[in-house]
Amino acid sequence: MSISVAVVGATGRLGGVVTAVVEETAGFELVARLSSRDRVEEADPEAFGGAELVVDVTVPALSPAIVAAALASGANVLVGTSGWSADRLVPLGASLRDRPDQGVLVVPNFSIGSVLGTHLAQIAAPWFPAIEIVEAHHDQKVDSPSGTAVRTAELIAEARRDVGPVNAPHVDQRARGQQVASVPIHSLRLPGVNAQQDVVLSGMGETLTIRHETVDSRSYAPGVRAALEAMPAMRGLTVGLGAVLGLG
Repeated sequence: MSISVAVVGATGRLGGVVTAVVEETAGFELVARLSSRDRVEEADPEAFGGAELVVDVTVPALSPAIVAAALASGANVLVGTSGWSADRLVPLGASLRDRPDQGVLVVPNFSIGSVLGTHLAQIAAPWFPAIEIVEAHHDQKVDSPSGTAVRTAELIAEARRDVGPVNAPHVDQRARGQQVASVPIHSLRLPGVNAQQDVVLSGMGETLTIRHETVDSRSYAPGVRAALEAMPAMRGLTVGLGAVLGLG
């Protein structure tokens, strides 16, 4: 029996990839293809067409309300929208304690290469005193820093728990970027760019740069498929595709 899926944000770049993967993957049935303009966060839960799984790939301003409405409908939720930093994740996790039969998976980036790049940065983080992130996206991306960069910075800070925050001088100057968990992040928004992230780690006499670049949105498909297949067993809050891939 197939799992019914509603995709909110289906008309966007990532939404197109998600809907295609749902339609191509055995065991899943697309029952609702919704735009972020449908304002489903204000609608009756039936707006999701009775879906057992709701995928949110909209925009940061709408995402929390969409997730809340989807949970109220009884569905599990897969979130691919940016903006889910710790201040949003903590209350979401708390709300799920009252919903033991439901689960939410928040995925800052469906690219397996990006997930591996962040994992490598997390491994290297304790060994370098200075770390900064430079991320670039297309000029239609509405949020900055990117959700991937925020998540990478949070994981770097977690990996450095025993050695302390990174060394980031002169952060009072605006050109030094926005600090997230002590890590400066610099965001570029440019036409002709899809997505790119450099994590630059620096120590005495050396630097290590971990770069990931997305040149085609089709690169997200394997990660979307892995996330979909993990959703039936999902309970509570899980953050990051790395957990699905066994990276912790």
